[in-house]
Amino acid sequence: MRHRPGLYIVFLLVLIQGMSCTTINISNYYRKNRPILDSIEETFRSAYAQKPFSIEFTDRPFNRLSLELITDTLTYIYEYNVGEPRLQDTLLRYGYDTAAINYIISNMRSMECTWVDNLNYWTYPDVKKHSLVYISLWPRVFNSPFVNKKYYILTYFQQPQYYDAEGRLLVGRRLRRIRKFNAETFRRVTDRVAYTISDRFR
Repeated sequence: MRHRPGLYIVFLLVLIQGMSCTTINISNYYRKNRPILDSIEETFRSAYAQKPFSIEFTDRPFNRLSLELITDTLTYIYEYNVGEPRLQDTLLRYGYDTAAINYIISNMRSMECTWVDNLNYWTYPDVKKHSLVYISLWPRVFNSPFVNKKYYILTYFQQPQYYDAEGRLLVGRRLRRIRKFNAETFRRVTDRVAYTISDRFR
């Protein structure tokens, strides 16, 4: 059987293109959907400040969700189908903003967002506590047979961040070290938004 070099060249070009377009896709996806993605972050940050919680979709059709409700003493985890009356009853029972959370859930589904949560972290040497909002995305538009990792994770910071020449998130202006969260390197989307590609959604 004769090998055809032309086919190998075409395959390699497709492979390179598939791998290189991932960084372009997430930036384009964010800019195209910025109003909705930003509204998820803003609504979540505001509602979280009142009473902490997180939301995770546990199935690919985005019909089943897990709701983590954090109180002063305990953390409760509930699972519901979207639209279940029990979900509203639970939110009311624990005093959550039902309108805000329903808004977040609806927009998460439209963006194929698997998870939204808050993360606290510290900066040094000033020793200040900060928080960021994680938004994990599993849009079908990013599916590629050439990329093993599955999730795009957007991080929303409260203030502009520093990046190196390659767009990697830095610890700070003076401490020119790469900042990592959960051992992942994040790259610039905007001054305040960064992303990583991960095989874990959280």
